[in-house]
Amino acid sequence: MLKPATRRDSSRRVVSFWYDGRVVQRAGCFLTGAVRKGSRGHFPAGAAGKRWLGLLVEDVFLAILVGIDEAGYGPVLGPLAVCATVFRLPDAQGENCLWERLRASCSISPRHAARKVIVCDSKKLHKPGKGIGALERTALVVLAAAGQTPRTMRAFLDLVAPSLSTLLDEYPWYRAADPALPMDPATGDVMTRANALRRDLRENGVVPVGVFGEVLLEGQYNDLVSRTRNKSVALLGLVLRLICRTAASTHERTVRIHVDRLGGRSRYRSPLMTSLPSHELTIIEETAERSAYRLCNGSGTIEIAFVTKGDRNHFPIAQASIFAKYIREMLMRCFNDYWSREDAALRPTAGYYTDAQRWLVDAAPLIDRLGIDRSRLIRER
Repeated sequence: MLKPATRRDSSRRVVSFWYDGRVVQRAGCFLTGAVRKGSRGHFPAGAAGKRWLGLLVEDVFLAILVGIDEAGYGPVLGPLAVCATVFRLPDAQGENCLWERLRASCSISPRHAARKVIVCDSKKLHKPGKGIGALERTALVVLAAAGQTPRTMRAFLDLVAPSLSTLLDEYPWYRAADPALPMDPATGDVMTRANALRRDLRENGVVPVGVFGEVLLEGQYNDLVSRTRNKSVALLGLVLRLICRTAASTHERTVRIHVDRLGGRSRYRSPLMTSLPSHELTIIEETAERSAYRLCNGSGTIEIAFVTKGDRNHFPIAQASIFAKYIREMLMRCFNDYWSREDAALRPTAGYYTDAQRWLVDAAPLIDRLGIDRSRLIRER
């Protein structure tokens, strides 16, 4: 149990931290080491306090916890988005359930949406035709809790997938699109929920590091699939890029990454070794439910597990699922808005196979009239 304590430094500023006889948290950092039980945290502030503890902040023993998931793997229209959410927390607590630790502000059940931030499988949070308010609420609250408050779609994308905005301009249906956020009136009060989440994160020693995204727009998707001749290989490539990006973004010696299993694949040794050639790889297990690997070099250890039902069992994967789905749904709304402006009678589509075939039949005369390149519009299967 972490206990609160406060003292004033030499400038009379209140310094708050928590201790349990082993760990002291102060100013968002954990200091581990020679803290005696009963000390009640009374040590000098600033550099003197660090010397008293015999530690430097850079030597702190923390772990990074990452979850990766995708949205839009199956559709015929619209983008494929893959996201990673990253948290920093004490190494000893790295495998603890974040739903339990953050239960004061978060829930896995959409039934608690009136009071808490819902972090669950995005397919449970978002239903076609119901609007994107539920997805948007969680995504914007999570960013706001970390101090990020994007006001438009492109500002949001610049935070998560910085190279995407330039690529959007290559597509008529995305080119002029930059709607204000929130897009859905049902999103509700973001900042009140963000304050509650920020407080819960702080009190439980969990630091949100960031959200990373890789998005393939329709033409890029087709180019990549034509080169690899396999869309699952294209998806794995995006996942591996996120693994490398998240691992490179931190300095902690331990990085634990959970990825929602990619289809029926159970062996990832070869692509992991290709992506992280400076690491020595050990196979922990390769089963129908879980494929786990340990990669080590002189800088630290990366533990990677591809798991089934990841968005049900791993908080970071569920959160990544929501961000990926939110990005796809934002862009699909821009897609439908563009085509509706060109033909008000054209009904919108979610982009999945059956409805996409209906939409393509309805839109065929308009596509021809506008001279749209179908290889930039329709994804290869």
